[in-house]
Amino acid sequence: MIPRLYCREPIVGGSIFLAPEAAHHALRVLRLRRGDEVILFDGSGGEWPGRLCGEGRGLQVELGEWRSVEREAALAVTLAQALPGADKMDWVVQKAVELGVARIQPLAAQRSVVRLAGERAEKRRAHWQQVTIAACEQCGRNRMPLLAPLLPLPDYLVQAGEPGGLRLLLAPQGGRQLSALPRPTGPVTLLVGPEGGFDEGEEQAARLAGFQPVTLGPRVLRAETAGLAAIAAAMALWGDF
Repeated sequence: MIPRLYCREPIVGGSIFLAPEAAHHALRVLRLRRGDEVILFDGSGGEWPGRLCGEGRGLQVELGEWRSVEREAALAVTLAQALPGADKMDWVVQKAVELGVARIQPLAAQRSVVRLAGERAEKRRAHWQQVTIAACEQCGRNRMPLLAPLLPLPDYLVQAGEPGGLRLLLAPQGGRQLSALPRPTGPVTLLVGPEGGFDEGEEQAARLAGFQPVTLGPRVLRAETAGLAAIAAAMALWGDF
């Protein structure tokens, strides 16, 4: 499989110098050498095949012809995930990108174990953005899914209350099955709670904002598992699986 590298700057053709972090990844992590094939993408769609040339900080890629290759899901899914504990959000972001989500919205809920604000929140978001990039490099996506800033759940629900799209609240205590829902004609939002789930007030607020409860079966899934299982099920029912 030809290695893929993300470029932060728009690619226009000819040849391009790799940014220091991309050059380091190519040389030190992937162990690539002069003349090796690579594929570049800038997150706006399509990809550029090319070959490495130059050395060290002067590492360049001689580009071939742009290819209009798209691997985005037909179903636009937003994962609105209340922060799970420890570093589990890294895994959630990585796998959600691989499964094809269009947008990830991190949320702070009453029972969220991890508490982030200010500079810490921005640093964690920058880290999750790197996880997103690496996942796109691995899975072949040429468009970067949107990683939204962390929001308190009440603030998010005010925004999500606008009409349009299918809003689903994962409710381990009951709800309709995904397979019982009609095929959506627009985007789908999956709202997932933290460990212990949303409290009663949060669930009520979500319902008032238009989220309808759905179940993934008789077993209770962990906070970091439920959203990913729901994405996979939605893609199997209505997407490109």
